[in-house]
Amino acid sequence: MSSPSAPSTPPVPPSLSSVVSPPAPSASEERPGLVLRNARVGLRGPLRHILITGGRVAAVLDEPPGCTEIGDLTAGHTRGGAVEDVDLEGATVLPGLWDAHVHSVQWAQARRRIDLGGARSAREAVELVLPHLRPSGPTSEVIMGYGFRDALWADVPDRSLLPEAHPVVLISNDLHTAWLSGAALALIGRGDHPTGVLRESECYNALVALPPPPRELLDRWVAESTVAAARIGVTGMLDFELADNVTDWLRRFREQEVAVRVACSIPRSGLDEAIAHGLRTGDAVAGSGGWLEVGPVKMFVDGSLNTRTAYCDDPYPGSGERGRLETPPDELAAIMEHAARHGLHPAVHAIGDLASSIALDAFERVGCPGRIEHAQLVRAGDFARFARPGLVAGVQPAHAPDDREVADTHWCGRTARAFAYADLLAAGATLELGSDAPVAPLDPWDGIASAVTRTDDERPPWHPEQVISLQDALAAASRGRSAVWEGEPADLMILERDPSLLAPGELRRPSVLGTLVGGRWTHRTVG
Repeated sequence: MSSPSAPSTPPVPPSLSSVVSPPAPSASEERPGLVLRNARVGLRGPLRHILITGGRVAAVLDEPPGCTEIGDLTAGHTRGGAVEDVDLEGATVLPGLWDAHVHSVQWAQARRRIDLGGARSAREAVELVLPHLRPSGPTSEVIMGYGFRDALWADVPDRSLLPEAHPVVLISNDLHTAWLSGAALALIGRGDHPTGVLRESECYNALVALPPPPRELLDRWVAESTVAAARIGVTGMLDFELADNVTDWLRRFREQEVAVRVACSIPRSGLDEAIAHGLRTGDAVAGSGGWLEVGPVKMFVDGSLNTRTAYCDDPYPGSGERGRLETPPDELAAIMEHAARHGLHPAVHAIGDLASSIALDAFERVGCPGRIEHAQLVRAGDFARFARPGLVAGVQPAHAPDDREVADTHWCGRTARAFAYADLLAAGATLELGSDAPVAPLDPWDGIASAVTRTDDERPPWHPEQVISLQDALAAASRGRSAVWEGEPADLMILERDPSLLAPGELRRPSVLGTLVGGRWTHRTVG
């Protein structure tokens, strides 16, 4: 469920060939120390005091007998410098959240696009767009809509339904389909396309070819989305934008207010260039103070469920088609081996059960660490194969309630092994939760709540046997951090109430009083 937007910068110039280095001292390391007093550390945890120095958790303390002043509490843990004292009055402190699958530019733009999520037909989608056209007549401004789901529509998208003279681009919720008007098709040199409906690689190429907003404006929108994420406890994200993410994020870090850490993925098309510049997964990006790191290399096996291009063992009802194979197995393994040989981990998009099996085969053949993104439908015999060391299953629990009707229709009889997070955990898999924003909002709480309830509204849980515990969901949404440990980076969130005491509806909207990244406040309403 991922796709590109227009790259906002040219390729990495030779002057950035030393763009990675060991982590540089972050700005937080020069800030005063911080004591979070009277914090409930962990779910239903006891009251403790958390001391932060140098951007890390220096100590988690009980209050010693006779301790009356902050100096008494911090004695032996600081060098006598300034220490800020914040009384949390029983608020809960947990590791900060990571969104392990984001398309940052598309998410920033989607927040400003026409919402088509409620359209129940192609004609309804058009009706949502028409009020946004300028009454004065056609202009060169591209009207963008986002979020339509056509898998269950009785009619089909077609350029004839859109106003021919206005440049209109509508993007599906799964990002694998673009529906363009005649004027928009002309903008990208595809004016003769018969339907205006472009899927998979055609869709991606069309979106890249569209004129992007000014770079400075787009950077501001992306930075603003990180500030919004910090307000809900997010301290980091893995960005799968199809762009030169290392360069783009380093520029944003220098010029904008970036409020989260970012792991910067590399598109497959940029693999050789990344190797030439010495990029290695997990390395810190020089000049970012440790806030940016090099991420994995993204590659595709198949498409998506809603577009009916997820590659499956069984054909889709009424079509005889099993989906679309984007990268043949031998080619996939060769690319993965090439990346791994140079210290770059693969992140392999695989949604259908046949696609997931092909991805697992490749990891076993190459023997490298990496990620399988989505793993929405898995063969019964393949769950145990996800337990291999170094392999992460990047999953998006909010998609399960969103796509349940589509799955029941197009994966009929197989949904017991769809979005099967409990079975993956039971088999020993390592899970990391993401949103795939803008496919779902950049909001880990939405994914956490969906993972522990298997619903997001008044409908009963869908395959409740796949519910996972809140503890497991929080760890998977925090890059595996299950507790606040001494010595770890002070990437923390402060919650007004313990999440384990919240009702399901409340769990989607907890009150976050503060967020810290490396000991620096990125969101604060406390103290």
